[in-house]
Amino acid sequence: MMSNPLLRDPLDHWAKVRPDAVAMTFGEQAYTWEQWRQRILRLTGALREAGMRAGDRLAVLDLNHLATVELTLAASALGAATVVVNFRLSPEQIGYILEESRPVILFHGAQFAGVADAPRCLVIEDAYEAFLAAGQPDEGGDAQPDDACLVMYTSGTTGRPKGAQLTHRNVIAHSGACNAVTGMGLDDVHLVAMPLFHAGGTCSVQVGIHAGAGTILLREPTPAAIFGAIAAGATRAFFVPAVIGGVLAAGPQAIAAFGGLKVLSYGASPMPLPMLRQALDSWPDMDFTQVYGMTELSGVVTILGPEAHRDTDHPERLASAGLPLPGVELRVVDPLTLEDVKPGTMGEIWVRTIQAMRGYLSQSKATADTITADGWLRTGDMGRTDAAGFVYVLDRLKDMIITGGENVYGPEVESVLCACPGVADGVIIGVPDERWGETVKAVVVAAPGARLTATDVIEFCRDRLAHYQCPTSVDIVGELPRSGTGKVLKRALREPYWADRERAI
Repeated sequence: MMSNPLLRDPLDHWAKVRPDAVAMTFGEQAYTWEQWRQRILRLTGALREAGMRAGDRLAVLDLNHLATVELTLAASALGAATVVVNFRLSPEQIGYILEESRPVILFHGAQFAGVADAPRCLVIEDAYEAFLAAGQPDEGGDAQPDDACLVMYTSGTTGRPKGAQLTHRNVIAHSGACNAVTGMGLDDVHLVAMPLFHAGGTCSVQVGIHAGAGTILLREPTPAAIFGAIAAGATRAFFVPAVIGGVLAAGPQAIAAFGGLKVLSYGASPMPLPMLRQALDSWPDMDFTQVYGMTELSGVVTILGPEAHRDTDHPERLASAGLPLPGVELRVVDPLTLEDVKPGTMGEIWVRTIQAMRGYLSQSKATADTITADGWLRTGDMGRTDAAGFVYVLDRLKDMIITGGENVYGPEVESVLCACPGVADGVIIGVPDERWGETVKAVVVAAPGARLTATDVIEFCRDRLAHYQCPTSVDIVGELPRSGTGKVLKRALREPYWADRERAI
């Protein structure tokens, strides 16, 4: 591990070592390592000329675009950070993120014009290439390893998103640890289809750059784009299980085309075991890796490797999240006593690693609640380890729902749910879904005399929340089960739906 790592170091290294190899492909754009480095240097100069300085932030609001990756690398060299905004959020949620992060410049796609504002706004399709070309090459030199280079927002249990500040040191440590385990190298072509506002997108790009692999970045993960990238030579990819399920359901031709990948990583939401077994049977020569992590940890902290996926002596490990990465310490802690529990006993998963964020932007209390004084990050996930150290993620301390790789927290949705006319009370729970891993179900109590329907509730939420946060089904009940202190017993509501499942999430 480099003692003073900076985000652009791998790019600089590969531009010297293999200048003429293709580094990045995005649509019709393709650049060698040296060509791409020169673009980043010009962009760094353009940002400096625009007034960006160490400690500043810029924001990007768009579907996946090469500009997001380039701006991240360029701004980082100035000691500045890039805020990658989730374009799926509502305008109110996006506005909150920009108000808190206060970017000097907002780069946005044309389709998001008018959605958000900043002191200076540039439309990517219209102005980005000219902005970059006008810059004078600038090596940067203003960054320190513990400066934030990314601010990735994750939904919070208080109903407001929280901006995880990831430093140069965090991201480089994550990339190095991932590559040490997965062996990505110079002969690989890395397909990035996940949205860049997700750690599985932006931090995954950095893993490929670190390894010196070529990257194919997709604008959107459409079937045509995915299969086109595989046909063009992609050897590795990371997908949420819903994408893999879609391929399996598409029939023999799609399964055969997908088999061009050598390594398939999956995560960000639960993989139903029947789907995983079907995938292993469909692609017997493919290496599978399951990953578990979170934004606050720069991405991945445990990996279930290819050998474990096909270990007939331990089939139960298919339900595990694997083993910790190098440099990752992991504990399972009783959330009440804060004492470590024995292997096989459920508790909260705590992690200590260089990958852990510097803290939440402008939210010191939330940071203190998440990171202990001695550096342990409380994940909020409940799980256990077995005697061999394999990690099993079983439930969520904070009732988070993961649907299609997107985190959904109760308070943010429930505040909208309970504002729906005719709803007297209501909560959300996660229920199994063969495509998305789990999906959002609302359980509501109708107000006296109200003629409430499930359609009323769903349509009300869809007008006010990101699509993935909205309930896909609604149960209307007479009352919600509560504890003696009045807390809704969500576990009791979930149990009937998960009773026959091998995993609790």
